[in-house]
Formats: sequence, C-alpha cells, structure tokens
Amino acid sequence: MYSLYTAALSFPGFSPALFEIDLGFLGLGTFPIRWYALAYIAGLVIGWRYALALIRRPALWGGKSPATKDDIDDLLFYATLGVILGGRIGYILFYQIPFQFDTIQRDPISILRIWEGGMSFHGGLLGVAIAILIVAKLRGIRLMPIADIAGVVTPIGLFLGRCTNFINAELYGRPTDAPVGMVFPEGNAGGTPAAYDWQAGEWVYTGAEVPRHPSQLYEACLEGLIPALIISFLVWRFGLLKRPGLSAGLFLLFYGIGRSISEQFREPDRFTWGVMPEWLTMGQLLSMPLWLGGVFLVWNALRKPPMQASA
Repeated sequence: MYSLYTAALSFPGFSPALFEIDLGFLGLGTFPIRWYALAYIAGLVIGWRYALALIRRPALWGGKSPATKDDIDDLLFYATLGVILGGRIGYILFYQIPFQFDTIQRDPISILRIWEGGMSFHGGLLGVAIAILIVAKLRGIRLMPIADIAGVVTPIGLFLGRCTNFINAELYGRPTDAPVGMVFPEGNAGGTPAAYDWQAGEWVYTGAEVPRHPSQLYEACLEGLIPALIISFLVWRFGLLKRPGLSAGLFLLFYGIGRSISEQFREPDRFTWGVMPEWLTMGQLLSMPLWLGGVFLVWNALRKPPMQASA
C-alpha cells in the first residue's frame, strides 16, 4: 500500500485498549480498558508515591518536610479533580469555543462527552494550580513547597500521557521525508479521526496516508522524560527543594520550551487551519504564560538563600 514510502517506519499498530471486559451477561457487550485512562491513573498514583518519598526525607527540604502524608493524600484527591475538570474545561475554553462554536451550538451536550476526547494540558495545569491553592489553604501549609512537589512529579504523568497519544495514533506530526517518518492511520481530511476495528483487532487505513513525524514521542521526551530526569537529579543531588519555587519554575520553563519545540513538528488541529497564523500554534500561544511564570519563579527562588536546618 505504501510503495512510495518504502523508507518510512510502520506504525506498530497497538490496540488502544490493554484488554476488554466482557459485560455481555448485563447486555452491555464488551468494555475496553483503554491505555489513555490507565496512563492518567498511573501518572497520578506514581506521582503520589513519589511525593510521599520526597516529604519523608526532611534533608531534601533543609531540615523539615513541608507536608504530611495526609496533606499529600488530600493533594492527590484535589489534583485528580483538577486534572479532569480543568483539562476538559480548558479544552472547551481554549479550543471548542474559539474554533468550534458552531458545533457547540448544534450539539451543546457534546461538551460533556469527555469519552470522545478533548483534554487540554494547559487547562489541567490550571486545575492542578487551583488544587494546590485549596490544599494549602485547607491544610494550613506553605504554598510554594507544594507547588515544588507538583513540579517534580508532573512530568511523569506527561510522559505516560504522550506515550498513549502515540498508541492511540493521535496528535501525530507533520508530513516528512526524514528517516524518522512514520505512516500513521490518519482518518480523512474532513477531520474524522483514525478508526480501530475492534473485531479485526487492527487499525483502518484509507490508503492516502503519508509519513509523518512521530511527534507524540518527541513530546514524551521533551515535556516528560527529560524534565523528570533533570529535575529529579537536581532535587536529589543538589538540594533543589531547599529553594522554594525553584522546582515549580524549572518545570514551567521545561514544559514551555519542550512544547514550543515539539509544536514545530506536530500537525496543528484541523479546526485551527486558516485561523491561527502558520508560524504560531495554539499550544505555543498557551505556553507563553508558562515561560513568564517559570522565569519569575526561578528568579525569585535564586535571589533568596536556600533553606537550612535549624540548629
């Protein structure tokens, strides 16, 4: 089928679901346990466990941990709500209302159908920021150290999420003739997403697909893996958490840089074609405040001496 693109890599063709649960005895057929949902769960649980490991080591904080296990448990609960609600509301505000308002007018209930896709990282980030504010207020703890914990653990969830974008054959890159080009199942030019034939257990190709950058993997590395490794190394080796706000600021900078670079290779959403200028994507535009916030937090953290253990 792809004789013109013999040098292109083939999409591995993973199933979007790890396995399916047979609910036929209830008359509901089968229920797929999707990788995307598992990535959300795994990211939150691993992040929670990592956060607990951080607060159990007072030396990382200059002598006294800023939170207790109960504080982190509360943070997990509110952060979960923030990720889900913020991610969906952000998608509605940043993408559906500006670019797909006619769709909302025709079918207002579509904004509630979260299972059809449509989550915004920037909205989820705002949701988590609100969650951090709520936990700090309710538990009577300092705000910046909790934000720093989020800065350390959030890249884990980002890495897992981008990997599942790849598995789902979504958010693929722009056409390329580079050796890294990969032929994804693309759906059609009208915007219909790629389809997976659950009965046959394979992706459906139209025959018009072209090699594209596997931009999901670029994002997994630039937004998730690299920040997670570097920030964690600085935390455990150089006492990053002794400077309140530094970890959170570095995360914002890493994400802003990584997202801005990867957007050069990622195919823009079809509904933004002709609306956004060719040199700017919505992801880059929404990342600009993160650059500013990151620079401010890093500057503010470095102008103060690190926290030291009390004598």
